[in-house]
Amino acid sequence: MLNLNIEEFMVELKDGSLQNVGPTNKSATAKLFDVEGIDVREFGDKRVKLGFSDGEGNEVEIALFPEQAREVARGIEALEEDSPVFE
Repeated sequence: MLNLNIEEFMVELKDGSLQNVGPTNKSATAKLFDVEGIDVREFGDKRVKLGFSDGEGNEVEIALFPEQAREVARGIEALEEDSPVFE
């Protein structure tokens, strides 16, 4: 399940194209639940791409620099030691 929350969002459809309407103060939050597929690969010369998909065809991809990817790995390792989620 993909949950997408877009703040201050308004667009217009004109001649087959989406165009921003109003100021450029939009922000968004995306959450993907019930992940079934995970992909980790190189992205360009300097990044790592994490890809996640669910059974409904929704996908989220995140490109991280190596230090950011290491921080994610360290955070998961810390959870494995301290959290009952991994028991």
